[in-house]
Amino acid sequence: MSKKAIIYLEPSHNTIKKSCFELVQWCKDNSVDFDCFAFGPIEDDAKKACESFGVNKLFVLGNEKKYNPLSFANGLTSLVKEEGYNFILGSFSVQSIDLFARVSAQVDGALASDCVDLKLNGENLKPTKPLYAGKCTCDVEFTTNGPQMVLMRPNQIKSAEETTGNVELVNKDLNSDVKNFKALDPIQGDGNKIDLTEAQVIVSGGRGLKEAKNFSLLEDLAAVLKGSVGASRAVVDDGWAAHDMQVGQTGKTVAPSLYIACGISGAVQHLAGMSSSKVIVAINNDADAPIFKKATYGVVGDLFEVVPKLTEKLKSVL
Repeated sequence: MSKKAIIYLEPSHNTIKKSCFELVQWCKDNSVDFDCFAFGPIEDDAKKACESFGVNKLFVLGNEKKYNPLSFANGLTSLVKEEGYNFILGSFSVQSIDLFARVSAQVDGALASDCVDLKLNGENLKPTKPLYAGKCTCDVEFTTNGPQMVLMRPNQIKSAEETTGNVELVNKDLNSDVKNFKALDPIQGDGNKIDLTEAQVIVSGGRGLKEAKNFSLLEDLAAVLKGSVGASRAVVDDGWAAHDMQVGQTGKTVAPSLYIACGISGAVQHLAGMSSSKVIVAINNDADAPIFKKATYGVVGDLFEVVPKLTEKLKSVL
């Protein structure tokens, strides 16, 4: 019997996170039948994105603009039981881990989260995930009779290929009869910024920047590279940067194509959040900084001299 998957298309500023479509591509490449689901309402930009990446069938659950973990989990549980999905896939995020954990308990499934690779082992999923702050990885073997659930770290599997097509929208009601819970208005971030987990290029700063205003150096560099600006926990704790910019074990886990660490020493907690980056460039005036052990390329020098020169050079060639 062939296995069938359903993929969570998580919203991001009126469209869908591009990392969700990586899973659509994975299903196509591995000949896995799939549907997708999202929580309504579905904006026009989100529908166009689904059409652009070859989504044929999209279940739209409810019409609640606010994330309600109880009714959302009930709605997804009902859909999974009705349609009999074997695999439930999504992109790893704060919201998806909350949702998938609740659903896993309700459908007697098993969940592997923050995975960095995904393969098929016969008719079972075989995800790989990091352990011990990224010092090693392990392959996960599912033994559950229920759905196998996987949340993938963005930018870890093949990028989605754009195509053309039509998407069938199937509306489903949510079980909103939940007591002792009130969903508050969501706090929206800057819609013009690329989310760190989605970014292909990240320029991050640490205490080597000396004060908050010097993050403008990194913003200039990131703008040239069409990337995002991140930060270490130390500078977030000091109030130099917003918490949604924090990269690390207690912040966001990222895996861009290029990660530039400026004035970051390389504490193990920070390395845990960015060690999957494809190319790591470290700029630090301390030649013994731990970040250099992880870096693909290292520059020992004053970031206040190196970063502006790098920005100007890139402007001239890009």
